[in-house]
Amino acid sequence: MSGIYIHIPFCAGRCIYCGFYSTVVPNKRQSGRKEKTTTDSIIDRYTLALCKELEMRKNYIFCNPNIKDNKEKIQTIYLGGGTPSLLSQENLTEIFKRIDNTFAEYVDDYKSMEITLECNPDDVTDEFANHLKRFPINRISMGVQSFSEDRLRFLKRRHNAEDIKPAIERLRKCGINNISTDLMFGFPNQTLDEWREDIDKVIKLDVEHISAYSLMYENGTPLYRMWEQGKVKEINEELYRKMYEELINQLEKAGFEQYEISNFAKCVGGADISPYRSRHNSSYWHDTPYLGIGASAHSYNGTSRQWNVSNLLKYIEGIESDVLNYKGEVIDEGTHYNDLITTELRTVEGIDISHLKPKYRKYVLKVAQPLIRNQLLKLENNHLHLTREGIFVSDSVMGELIFV
Repeated sequence: MSGIYIHIPFCAGRCIYCGFYSTVVPNKRQSGRKEKTTTDSIIDRYTLALCKELEMRKNYIFCNPNIKDNKEKIQTIYLGGGTPSLLSQENLTEIFKRIDNTFAEYVDDYKSMEITLECNPDDVTDEFANHLKRFPINRISMGVQSFSEDRLRFLKRRHNAEDIKPAIERLRKCGINNISTDLMFGFPNQTLDEWREDIDKVIKLDVEHISAYSLMYENGTPLYRMWEQGKVKEINEELYRKMYEELINQLEKAGFEQYEISNFAKCVGGADISPYRSRHNSSYWHDTPYLGIGASAHSYNGTSRQWNVSNLLKYIEGIESDVLNYKGEVIDEGTHYNDLITTELRTVEGIDISHLKPKYRKYVLKVAQPLIRNQLLKLENNHLHLTREGIFVSDSVMGELIFV
């Protein structure tokens, strides 16, 4: 088993681009309130539900007879959201205590694992950083998004650009030596020079990992409605390409390895492969089973997928009644092949076609030939992977390889 994902669906504010399931709650830490509130009660109930689901779902991975390596040790734990940094010390203590009790035989040593907590820069106070020392968290994923105050306000982010550097410094002081930052580009009216400035500033933070994404207009988000109403306009394709090329070029010069379409990890000692690749996210791209806990969380065990209900109260009330509210599907051979195309092909290694069943190996080699001739794909050592040119049109390349 690669890891456990725990979804924390609480945010102190709603960003206009976010398509993940979350619900808005007041930020008690910033308000300075000490007494228990209704918000605390719902977060506490949710935490207990998470802990109970960990026990209820253990057999999805570890006792599944269809999984060869179901005795494999847990390698990663990832607390995502939402905003996991809104959890209290008590909440985090309950979660890690339950992991200890439920998965003791599958956890050898937390120090050898990758344990990530997502957070916002403004949550990283001195008190918060000191609290982290109590837990085995050794990696932080921070939602920086931009160094422009105007663009942060546009996104409805609750931090300011001036919060970012002090947050990094506080995390370093408390012993976090693996920090990832999220960065966005492609804002309405953003110029290439403005984007270069953001890249330069994130490099100067001297973090170990950078995830960079173009601004997405997802159906159902406030940003999408603004686009529908003509209030904002997407950047054109030519500018997007220039921004993406600038990102790749600048991060390569700064010693980062692009190991996935949107992810860059710092190399050490001249090595080609970085030790700071996200091990947890890599499991999603490399067909590794994982357990998803919490409202709207997804799980995959190699033969099926499950996803929990995207409703906070339905999730909590179900767990409290010993009922798992989820849907699922068994993955047939064709679906599994198509999943590999849309995940593994995103990585620098690409797809190992020797692992494909003969039917699909023959198929992908046939449909890939025109893409190889056009230098969008390359076949090396039984691995089919995107070229630099292919990365820019990766969606259309994957579409050509899909089995129908």
